[in-house]
Formats: sequence, C-alpha cells, structure tokens
Amino acid sequence: MPRIAITMGDPAGIGPEVVLKAVAEEEVRTVCAPVIIGDAQLLAHTARTLDLQCGYDIVRKDERLPEDFSDPLIYHLDNVSGHIEPGIESGAAGKAAAGYIESAVELCASGEVDAIATAPINKRALFLGGYSFPGHTEFLAQLTGTEEYAMAFVAANLRIVLLSTHVPLSEAIRLVERERLVRVISLTHRELKRWGLDRPRIAVSALNPHGAEGGLFGVEEASEIMPAVEDCRGRDDMNV
Repeated sequence: MPRIAITMGDPAGIGPEVVLKAVAEEEVRTVCAPVIIGDAQLLAHTARTLDLQCGYDIVRKDERLPEDFSDPLIYHLDNVSGHIEPGIESGAAGKAAAGYIESAVELCASGEVDAIATAPINKRALFLGGYSFPGHTEFLAQLTGTEEYAMAFVAANLRIVLLSTHVPLSEAIRLVERERLVRVISLTHRELKRWGLDRPRIAVSALNPHGAEGGLFGVEEASEIMPAVEDCRGRDDMNV
C-alpha cells in the first residue's frame, strides 16, 4: 500500500480540519497509508473539537517511519513558535507550514513515503515567515531542483496544465508568449507520455473572447498562440 505524506497546511487555517476529516474516511485508509506532517498537539486539539474518533500513532521528526502501521501516522514537527490564532495570518504559521512541506519532500526523496498531498497554505503567511514562493508549485520545484515544471489539475480524463500560476491577471496576459507556450506544451506532451498516454492530444486554449474573432477582440491568438501551436505540431510526434 503506498505511503502518502499529507502536509497539515497553515496551522491557523482549515488544513488541520481538512486533513483529519480526509484520513478518517475509510475510502482513503483502504488505498493508502497516510502520514500526516504537522503538529501533533494542534491536530489532537482539532480532532477533539470535531469529535473525530480515529486512532493515530506519532513519530517525531528525524525518527524513521515504522515498516508497517495500521493507524495513520502523525509525523510531529515541533516547529510552531508562539501562539497561533485560528484565522489570523502570521509569520509563525507560515514558517511552520513551510516546514511541513520541506519535511514531506525529505521523506519522499529518501523513499520513506511514495507521494505527497498538500493541505492549503496562506501565501501572505508564507511571505511573513520569510519565504518568497507564490505557492506550492514553485516551492516544490525549488526543493527538488526542478527547472522545468508547470501546475496541472487532473480529474478523471481531464488534464489541465496552466501557462501561468499565482500572478496578477495583467501579468498573466503578458505571459502569453510564443516561446513560453512552446515550453509548456512540450513539457505537457513529455509528461503525459510518462503517465502512459502514447500520443496525447493537446488542446490549447484561446485567451480572448471567441478566440479574438480574427483580431476584433485581441491579437494574442494570432501573434503568440497559433505560432506556438504550429511550432509544436510535428515536433516529437506532438498532437496539438
């Protein structure tokens, strides 16, 4: 059964509640062995508040995970400094949340867990805690030394890869560039093949209403998007 490291998220947010409710579900516990990365005391308090009847074992940071375990594990990091008030952004909460992500990556890199799932973080709290990453995607890329990456959403047969992530809308429009599009489309093609799709079909979204209607509502389709699509067609057997 795969071991999944689940970060607790921002300790002042909904992360602890979401994680505990998720791992209490039988459909989760029958398909994976959950390892919650977070603060054991805060999680215990949350469980009591929610009246969740679910057993947990605790492992402290830097201890190896047991070979076999029946109840979910809490991988306890004693990294919450000061008082954390629910719903209030703080550097202490942001720094703690970052520590959960860092420990999850360490466990995954060492082979002690097989994958990572993340609960919500607060971007401003992360910034107040001394971290400049706009979200999980960029943080995970830095921790793993990954240079080519993109955020993706997967639901059943639908796979959506984003050209930009946490930026103002005005900047997101400026990021619709031919070269950037080619990079993301190529990355998507390569990774979908690694997921087992022999020749994935990739649709590229327009930016403007009605695909700009021949330039009436914008120029990005003609100047950036279609040239990028043409660049990719036929390259590495891409079906765009």
